[in-house]
Amino acid sequence: MPRIERDRELAQRRKRKEKLQKLMGRYLKANNQADKATLSAKIRRISPFYNIEERAAVLAAKAAPKKK
Repeated sequence: MPRIERDRELAQRRKRKEKLQKLMGRYLKANNQADKATLSAKIRRISPFYNIEERAAVLAAKAAPKKK
């Protein structure tokens, strides 16, 4: 039985989300600007309106240890 169009759309959305998470993880671990530039270009190709700097700040704040 073939897949329905909506199922394909949802699968693409899930795949895109996973790939963006993977690329953002690599972006945060990148040391030099050249690596960050190539990764940001890849992120822009997948999702043109993705706000990389804002998302990096959110992820960095989430990863920081919480003070009690």
